[in-house]
Amino acid sequence: MSQRTADTMLGFAAGVMLSAAYFSLILPGIDVAEEMFNSLWIAASVAGVGIALGAGFVAWLNASLPHEHFITGPEGHADAARLARIWLFVIAITIHNFPEGLSIGVAFGAGTDTGLSVMTGISLQDIPEGLAVAVALIGQGYSRTRAFVVTALTGAVEPIGALIGAAAVSVSGALLPWGLTFAAGAMLYIISHEILPETHRNGHQNRATTGLLFGLILMMFLDVTLG
Repeated sequence: MSQRTADTMLGFAAGVMLSAAYFSLILPGIDVAEEMFNSLWIAASVAGVGIALGAGFVAWLNASLPHEHFITGPEGHADAARLARIWLFVIAITIHNFPEGLSIGVAFGAGTDTGLSVMTGISLQDIPEGLAVAVALIGQGYSRTRAFVVTALTGAVEPIGALIGAAAVSVSGALLPWGLTFAAGAMLYIISHEILPETHRNGHQNRATTGLLFGLILMMFLDVTLG
């Protein structure tokens, strides 16, 4: 896969996540909070705090867990040198995938039709994202079989995140607006801090932006038609 194609595909993934965060998580979270508190001001405040908490949580994971990105290199805790490089990649991908699973679980736990659109959109963007990861692992010298297994295992964190999100909002309806906006904030952090910088680092900004817009429009269409 050419770098240009990889950047376009990752831009598409970012667009899907951005659209899902806004249309499927933030807006429904504000609506639920407004019904609960009967105040648009309080609802907007809850959404703002929830987004900040979600972004802060992933920022904390990013700073605390040793991991390595394919382009930017090692990040996180200093213990990164003690781990095999492939595990550093695995941790980095896991940090990316957990918020996606969380968003699916929270959306289904909301008891509305948004879960179907979020699941469909996230699943679609997982295809180019997973392919880009597998190809990058092969480019680092790992066998195709090992790249496939590692990529599949890192995707397994999404069902775990989905279970946690669904369980949290199912236990108490009061947690629903917080869960929706928390998941949105976590995804927004990943988009801004990880995906977009990667896609704009190699001079393929136009391709990446085109992919982002296509992904955003597709996810918006799915959200409107499915939920």
